[in-house]
Amino acid sequence: MTDLTVGKVQPNVLSHRPARIPTDAFVLAGRTLQSGVRLAGTSRFGDDIWFLKHAQLQQQQTELILNFQSIQSAFRLVAKEICFTLLRGVLPPGCESIRSLDSIRSYLTELKKVFDWLESRGITEVAAVTHADVKAFARYIAGLRLSQATKDSRHRGMRLLWLCRSKTSDALRFDPATVIRDTRKSRSDSATRRDKENTTDRIPEQVHAPYLVWALHFVDDFANDIVAAHEEWRQLNRWAVPARRRRGQKRASRDEVVKATARVLARYRREKRPLPGWQGEPNRNHLAREARVQRSSLGDTCTAGKMIDEAAAELGVADAAYLRTPVAGLLDGRPWRSPIAYDEVELLTRMLQTACYIVIAFLSGMRDSEVKHIRRGSVKVWRGEDGRVVRRRLTSLAFKGEDDHSGVKATWVISGPAQRAVEVLERLQPARQSFLFALLPPSRGYIAQGGQNSAKTTTATNVDLVAFGRWINDYCRRTGRDDGVPLVNKQEWKITTRQFRRTLAWFIARHPGGVIAGALQYRHLRVQMFEGYAGTSESGFRDEVEAEDAIARGEKLGDLITSHEFHRLTGPAAAEAESRLASFERHVRFDGKVINDRKRLQRHMNRHDPHIYPGEYVTCVHNRDRALCHRGDGSEGPSLPDCQPLRCRNVALTSKNIAHMEDALAAYDRALAPGRAELLAPFERHRLQTLRQEIADFLAATRGPASIPEAS
Repeated sequence: MTDLTVGKVQPNVLSHRPARIPTDAFVLAGRTLQSGVRLAGTSRFGDDIWFLKHAQLQQQQTELILNFQSIQSAFRLVAKEICFTLLRGVLPPGCESIRSLDSIRSYLTELKKVFDWLESRGITEVAAVTHADVKAFARYIAGLRLSQATKDSRHRGMRLLWLCRSKTSDALRFDPATVIRDTRKSRSDSATRRDKENTTDRIPEQVHAPYLVWALHFVDDFANDIVAAHEEWRQLNRWAVPARRRRGQKRASRDEVVKATARVLARYRREKRPLPGWQGEPNRNHLAREARVQRSSLGDTCTAGKMIDEAAAELGVADAAYLRTPVAGLLDGRPWRSPIAYDEVELLTRMLQTACYIVIAFLSGMRDSEVKHIRRGSVKVWRGEDGRVVRRRLTSLAFKGEDDHSGVKATWVISGPAQRAVEVLERLQPARQSFLFALLPPSRGYIAQGGQNSAKTTTATNVDLVAFGRWINDYCRRTGRDDGVPLVNKQEWKITTRQFRRTLAWFIARHPGGVIAGALQYRHLRVQMFEGYAGTSESGFRDEVEAEDAIARGEKLGDLITSHEFHRLTGPAAAEAESRLASFERHVRFDGKVINDRKRLQRHMNRHDPHIYPGEYVTCVHNRDRALCHRGDGSEGPSLPDCQPLRCRNVALTSKNIAHMEDALAAYDRALAPGRAELLAPFERHRLQTLRQEIADFLAATRGPASIPEAS
């Protein structure tokens, strides 16, 4: 939200005036409407409820309304005039950024809070508000047990009355900013800055791990079973009572019912399969779906009903209406579950769709709005001459930072698991459905919308994400597994869609790769995504990762300083590293402990970054002029995937770096040991010997040859 609580005071030259907007004026005129919507069918100024859905262009958004019936009648016209101005007028100075429908809806909520308070003081006109009233309002807000951000929102509602004064028939006569500003003087600058910083939580690692692992189980191990069960469910559901009614299905004759029931029961006898059950009795609803007849024809007194009773006495009755789809998926070498029941399909398909969302969001850096606009056929695979996959590109729409509110086509470079998740969704959704995150046929919402939905709302996905964690824990309890989702501070962690990018940025920043060790998966993801959307669009993901990089480096540098390990640095750049760290320590003043406030640490890194990059095998003391690696975007810092640690003059080594080098050396020695080296191809053996010798020479130059063992 724009900060409207402060600003230059301007003289008021307006007086109370009558309404000037025609009651039949279209409130959405000038806005881009959804495909197929005509302006004549949209809300008008005289309506007390304005429907904004016709101008909501993102498929995952919850339908918004502006409900003026909740506004006191004395202020209803003013509220309408302000919202009309924000929706389609030339925005007054100070309101230029209030353009999104979500923001306008939020401002109406804040206006209502202001109007409620004014009415409680007996004020019925905006023009009658005095400086004393605003001061009293500020004291009232200050006394509420609300976050400072929420209090600021209340003040923004008050100041909006002034900023839109030229557009209303009842105008505020002075700028309340000075009074509001006085109430905020006690707040520190650091508190003000924190309010403006991104406070989105990162998913804790102990929660992130099981969520991603189980999501991959769904995509790779369970999907075939669930998709097959879903297809069987769809065929059966066509003959359920609601579906028959919707298409006006004619009733089958008595003879047709008997013949159809006999065919179904004969199949159960051939398969020696118990009849589907419900509360210990044959499930006649399910048998009616299988026979494709009306349920009422299978009553106890009907011929077909008596046939069912006879078959039940012969075959028995199962504890549920199980589908015939076999369960073939394995978990740890064993079937992951027993047969799937008809009533379980809704939950399992929803969890599979949620698992696909988790995999795509975690491993792509896409926002919720971008994930929700993935369509069928959106993944393109580029293969090399040898047939191996070189790049996987996923196309969707980007919204944030773009001028076109209907979305701009963007491309993401994704990993194999994300591609498999998209392919699962393409199989799960009906062939006629283009959007892969639309509601699925078993859901109640699908039926209510006639199957015409395009994407789940963000709120619905957040509910599903919590349900996914509960499914994991319920499954683990039933099967005796110990890899469920743990509590965080004795509470269930509530994952939301907003947390995914922040979490991915954190993991990328804290899993550095290296030429010696080979790149980790998250490092590959970083390189891939920076080649695609994250590096070329207004996504801001690169900035998020680099901010996390800086904080992670600050934490590691703090460890070096407090442990005084930097006094034992060796290598070509050791002296410069010690000088930079000493300067960093003077500015930051660790006082013998690491800074735990990530925001404070981020500010220190922004101001006093020593450009030292601790890694697993080497510590880079970056100097652009002598670096052997260079970032393609021209920004400061090393390109870690292109690091040449054994040759670069920017390298310094801590004792931990040397220990990791020695471990790598030992690994090469084991591979080249007598009895094993002979099994290697000559080229491979020569390559390993060369790498082993390069590391040994580097350590010898750094620590002295006496400490380096001879090659086997």
